[in-house]
Amino acid sequence: MIVVTGAAGFIGSCMVAQLNRRGIKDLVLVDRWDSDGLMRKNLEGKAYTKFYDKCDFLQLMLSDGISEDVQAVIHMGACSSTTGQDRAYYLRNNFEYSCHVARWALRKKSRLIYASSAATYGDGEGGYSDSIASIRACKPLNYYGESKQKFDTWVLDNQLYDKVVGLKFFNVFGPNEFHKGDMKSVIAKAYQRVDAEGKMVLFKSHRTEYADGAQMRDFIYVKDVVDVMEFFLSKPEINGIYNVGTGHARTWNDVAGALFAAVGRPVNIEYVPMPDILRDKYQYFTEADMSSLRKAGYVKPFTSLEDSVKDYVGYLKSHSYM
Repeated sequence: MIVVTGAAGFIGSCMVAQLNRRGIKDLVLVDRWDSDGLMRKNLEGKAYTKFYDKCDFLQLMLSDGISEDVQAVIHMGACSSTTGQDRAYYLRNNFEYSCHVARWALRKKSRLIYASSAATYGDGEGGYSDSIASIRACKPLNYYGESKQKFDTWVLDNQLYDKVVGLKFFNVFGPNEFHKGDMKSVIAKAYQRVDAEGKMVLFKSHRTEYADGAQMRDFIYVKDVVDVMEFFLSKPEINGIYNVGTGHARTWNDVAGALFAAVGRPVNIEYVPMPDILRDKYQYFTEADMSSLRKAGYVKPFTSLEDSVKDYVGYLKSHSYM
């Protein structure tokens, strides 16, 4: 049996789809149901044994209420909003819940793979190495990043680095993110307008060293992300905390160009001021140092931005799900 938390969310539901494609259906899924039903759609057609609300599952963990053997725990559950202002909620929901999951998985002698984030790196001043020293030195810019950083540090402080796998996801996009609202990728947000009106909006730059739309991020397709997760699931002898990006930063203008090309329209971008609430917390450049993952034995190439966007547009046209 494999437990997947955050299973109705973006990356979690894509991982469930990947496991099903491999013939793995003995899955226990953990999440919450959203009021508009979009998260339910992420699990339509997928095979699993049980579904638990995250609060009910917490009680089961605390009481050791699951007697079955658990091969692995894939912990993707978290509040991923980078703009929330309730610090206590992030600490409770993202950090403390993750501590309970980790302790339970270790008691069950289960493989634990958990989601960290590139948000831990903050403004990137210290670089994007996933070495232990760099992980400890990270200075996040928001409460989401802080909660992820706090758990990474907890893993190190409790000598679990060689017993679990943490994955620092960079800018992930792809199918099954429809429910994420403002936290959807720019591609998901912009597609309908690009398709209907041939126009797209990006933030202006508020730093002189970056032109408008030239801010750079490491964009990675969710299909590549679940391939990395599957690699670690199949290699229980490999542990640690790893970056999961492509290793190649691209501009927002590149993203826009790929989207316009996939839709078959000429590039037409309007640049608008960045909201004040974001200006001091905005990452202008991210690029994963991928040397650790490659040294661990992951050799598969990552899909190019252009090919990823083209594939994703195929989903956006029909609102179909992985």
